[in-house]
Amino acid sequence: MRHLLCVIGALLCLAALPSWADVDIQELTSPEGQEFWLVEEHSIPIVAVEIGFRGGSRLDPAEKAGLAEFMMALMNEGAGEMDTVAFANRADDVSARLGFSAARDQVSVSGRFLTETLEEGVELLSTALAEPRFDPDPVARVRGQMLSSIAQAATDPGAIASKAWFADAFPDHPYGMPQSGTRDSVLAITVDDLRTARERLLTRANAEIAIVGDVEAGRAGEIVDQLLAGLDEGEPVETEPADDVPPPGLTVIEQNVPQSVAMFGQAGIARDDPDFFPAFVMNHILGGGGLTSRLTEEVREKRGLAYSVYSYLVDLAEAKLLMGGVQTANERIAESLELIRNEWARMAEDGVTESELEAAKTYLTGSFPLQFDTNGKIASYLVFVQIEDLGRDYINERNGFIEAVTREDIARVAERLLDPAELSFVVVGQPVGLEGTPEVEGGAE
Repeated sequence: MRHLLCVIGALLCLAALPSWADVDIQELTSPEGQEFWLVEEHSIPIVAVEIGFRGGSRLDPAEKAGLAEFMMALMNEGAGEMDTVAFANRADDVSARLGFSAARDQVSVSGRFLTETLEEGVELLSTALAEPRFDPDPVARVRGQMLSSIAQAATDPGAIASKAWFADAFPDHPYGMPQSGTRDSVLAITVDDLRTARERLLTRANAEIAIVGDVEAGRAGEIVDQLLAGLDEGEPVETEPADDVPPPGLTVIEQNVPQSVAMFGQAGIARDDPDFFPAFVMNHILGGGGLTSRLTEEVREKRGLAYSVYSYLVDLAEAKLLMGGVQTANERIAESLELIRNEWARMAEDGVTESELEAAKTYLTGSFPLQFDTNGKIASYLVFVQIEDLGRDYINERNGFIEAVTREDIARVAERLLDPAELSFVVVGQPVGLEGTPEVEGGAE
């Protein structure tokens, strides 16, 4: 069995399409009427299945925060007549790799199967989706793991900063609650809550599905119907944009650590906005490009203030953000924040140079194929494209959108988005030189 699993692992690593540009996406409908996307690739005997269900932890009741994550963590802990051990043994026997996870706006299910045991693997995943057991022992174990993680996060400066930033930005919205919940909310979750969450989150109406690998269209449609057979139809999840976020300012949370951690952010841009790709390229140059970004150059390379400083676009279903972070010595955090504000302002005022733009385009277009080097990655990306409603041609069009970005486009979007006065900072540590800012006792759950 161990040798077989090693072979499976090797096949999973090799299960790639010949070229990302050759991705032939079939937009199909199953016999039962479920739409899904398929990419046939018969050169390697592997099939990857990805399902994304719109909703996620933002649908958790406020007093039961962490419910979606709790429920998804138990989906491979026994199903049907199989307890945890029997379920795990069956997965090994049929060479199936199953995955379940929760995020703010969706819950995700994945399956990786050998062609020769595809039928048995799909049957196992179908049983997990339709008949999870939620037995007392695994429920207690997973609850304990979540409580342990919550306790650890309560002393981790980065986790404290993230929790506080989102709580400040979304005081009346589910995004303001920690995705993993609090000690009280996790302790309050019952088995009935878990069953109700499964019925609410795993519905056919909110499922986006991609299958990639050694399977033909007719069989793929049967697989889709088999996997969803035990799920309710449900109603499409609605979205309502959150209020303008976040409020500008600075919050300091005192913690006795040698370095301060800062999280910062402001309102961002929607993916369907005409200026999205200029903003995407702009952010790469500003802080998303690792060692080549302006923030890294100014904060790390020129002054040695921090090992890492970065920015990134956040595309939540009900909020669009431009965020970033930095960690540095308490005595130097004030200087780091000032440099970040300066770079925000410089980008808004001066835009980017032609050489910066060309370098960003080269990297962003050249690295894109790496997202298609395994069947699993392709399936996951296709679900992302469906959930974002980008259209089947997006994969082939995406690099063209980036190539079309001009310096004028970036100047326009930078002036539109970037304003250092609108930045919201949360700093955790014992920062020097940030006097006059509000102080909050931190570290509590």
